Amino acid sequence: MINIFKFKTHPSIILFLLVIYGCGSGGENKTSITNNVRQMSDWIENYFLPELTYKNKCLNPRSGVNPETSSSYLDIKGTSLDENNYLRSYTNNTYLWYDEVVDRDPSLYSTKSYFDLLKTSHDRFHFTYPTTEWIQLSQSGISAGYGVSWINQSNKIRVAYTEPNTPASSETVGLERGDEIIEVDGIKVTENIGSNFVNQILYPDTSGKTHTFLVKKRVSGETKEISMTSDNIVSTPVQKIKIFERDSGKVGYFLFNDHIATSEGGLFDAITQLKSNNIKNLILDVRYNGGGYLAIANQLTYMIAGPILTAGINFETMVFNDKHPNTNPVTGSPITPIPFYTTTIGLSSMQKNIDLPFLDLSTGDSGYPKVFVITGNDTCSASESIINSLMGLNIEVIQIGSVTCGKPYGFYPTDNCGTTYFTVQFKGINAKGYGDYGNGFKPRLIASDINMPKGCLINDDLDSSLGSTDEDRLSVALYYLDNGNCPIENIGRSPSKSITNLASTDKISVKKNIFLTNRIFH
Repeated sequence: MINIFKFKTHPSIILFLLVIYGCGSGGENKTSITNNVRQMSDWIENYFLPELTYKNKCLNPRSGVNPETSSSYLDIKGTSLDENNYLRSYTNNTYLWYDEVVDRDPSLYSTKSYFDLLKTSHDRFHFTYPTTEWIQLSQSGISAGYGVSWINQSNKIRVAYTEPNTPASSETVGLERGDEIIEVDGIKVTENIGSNFVNQILYPDTSGKTHTFLVKKRVSGETKEISMTSDNIVSTPVQKIKIFERDSGKVGYFLFNDHIATSEGGLFDAITQLKSNNIKNLILDVRYNGGGYLAIANQLTYMIAGPILTAGINFETMVFNDKHPNTNPVTGSPITPIPFYTTTIGLSSMQKNIDLPFLDLSTGDSGYPKVFVITGNDTCSASESIINSLMGLNIEVIQIGSVTCGKPYGFYPTDNCGTTYFTVQFKGINAKGYGDYGNGFKPRLIASDINMPKGCLINDDLDSSLGSTDEDRLSVALYYLDNGNCPIENIGRSPSKSITNLASTDKISVKKNIFLTNRIFH
């Protein structure tokens, strides 16, 4: 039986439905009625046909072979209204906050504009990517640029880090962490920061663009004019692998910047190297890691924790909207906790099913291993999942840095007609059932705040190289390791350098592709 009270529409449509229902035989099914309704109106407020009704019906259908599936594209000729109706139904079915979305007539908007409206006011994480760019970036980390990540600190554009073997790190250019950009193509940056002109130069969207930069060097204070030509940059997500000797044993450190497919191999190699050196403590630097593939976070958490602590314990459980308490609305499978991955899964060029290496770390005060995690405002999504999942295993996490971004939510990338859509579909909770860190992780202020890690607030130090013991956050992590607490004053590494930012409140951020600031389930 049709419940006519679910429709908020013109009375004539309701009368039309009543006539159909009254005149039909008792065996008339709902499908035939629905078809009649669609002939009369493409949009009935708060009534949704299954998204498969419109899937792959495209204004501009693609031809050829889909590189993700190695089979022909399924696109057929359709309209922009078909594409909008697909997004409308897909959102109503899978979006975590579907009941907060205002239902609007899809015929009144372009597809891009319509998708932008299919979210709540508090959702900061809604985005799209051209599918070809998404495949290139997510699989290989390739994107246009110079190989440098810029950071805006106190209205100055400075270098956060560079990628090896790129224009920025070449011998002739030699950009280093902390270098400041004074001018771009003769335009003063401080007077035009954030302008389209400056942004287009700093963040080129294609390769082959050449620009000049006036740079103030961090080390010498001298100014230098350089020229860089944008290129297709292959990022190196795992860098700066270091080992430090301390009284308590060897300490391993590495910088982990992105959860992209190639990081599977990079993390495998980093953990293998640290394990072979018999490290007893680990400092994981994810201050600029905004996220990416959740599977990579799963693997790294296992490699840190090892098989004993993860035995019989799950990495994370996904919670979907209240329409789907037991079934994953995207895959149709029963919702089951995600186990820890103990082998390679083939996201990178590595073969599948190779046993992952794992560390044997010293225990902390709790009797469980302890891990130091360096964080920043850019530590987000899949990176926060590492922290949350380690704490779900009772591993003692010591957070050094600033408050993380606060994104326990995730996506299934969904391609339709050449655009990949990212709409929040689930929240992740750890083995203890915790996942409410929408305000980020912050070192606990009171002992009873068990869902927050111990640790120290400390601002980012752009005046020292990453991986250097003279860099503030790494230095504080080592101090905490040696002393069991945060320093309360300058720790005195050199007379010319002091730490005066032990109550960090600065909010600075590295601009990245939006995929690299999310939690993606593959």
